[in-house]
Amino acid sequence: MTVREVEELESMAERKLRRRVARYEVKRLMREKRSEEMESLEEVFDRSTLMIVYRMLNRGYIKNIHGVVRSGKESRIYWGSGKRKNPIALKIYLTTSAEFKQGRVMYIQGDPRFKRTKMDTRSLVNLWALKEFRNLQQAKQAGVRVPAPIFVEGNVLLMEFIGRNGNPAPLLRETPLDHPGRVYDKIANAVRRLYQKGQLVHGDLSEYNIMMVDLDPVIFDFAQAVLPEHPMARMFLERDLEHLNGYFSKIGVTVPSIERLTSWVVGEDGNKS
Repeated sequence: MTVREVEELESMAERKLRRRVARYEVKRLMREKRSEEMESLEEVFDRSTLMIVYRMLNRGYIKNIHGVVRSGKESRIYWGSGKRKNPIALKIYLTTSAEFKQGRVMYIQGDPRFKRTKMDTRSLVNLWALKEFRNLQQAKQAGVRVPAPIFVEGNVLLMEFIGRNGNPAPLLRETPLDHPGRVYDKIANAVRRLYQKGQLVHGDLSEYNIMMVDLDPVIFDFAQAVLPEHPMARMFLERDLEHLNGYFSKIGVTVPSIERLTSWVVGEDGNKS
């Protein structure tokens, strides 16, 4: 046997040993971190997703998982505590959602950040989580109030928890407003900043994905957000502004026309009124 063959056998043996050690560490971690909440996770999510969660626990990104705060057909959101016992949100996209592909491809195709994309469901789900993470980073860096992104792996996204003691902050639609015109202006300015400084269009903005913290808006659900050069960005932006105007006009706010508001957001007009 040649020296090279011996080295290849030794390398193969080392890889096998590392895999065995990794499997042992995962099993040990699973025993140590077991709780009622972890058991409920195991009932819902596949092994690949669970391994991601356990790795996050092992690395210290997550200290504890407390409970579900939001559950839908496509994802579940848990609240927990992070490295410094700070409240975190753990968003897990479901990889078995039959409806996941529907309506999402148009938000991915045309985005230069994701040119080479596999179209199987698992790959799309993982990309959707990564896309939300990057969009939150861009929005945060632009100074828009959003949940701060912390970490992403596969179909699992960690971010800042917006709320108190496991209770999410109320949605815009749930919040009585003494001065709705001021809140409208804050949101319109956030959309403008998001576009001009963050280089993003939210794409699904409404009273259902804006939380209110001490009467300040916090925009969330960013996976579908696109860059301004996306071929459908202008249409998505106008739709966002139509939702914004529609909600606030119903509660008595005098709003500008969509044409004037859109021009102001993109920087074509210096005055939205």
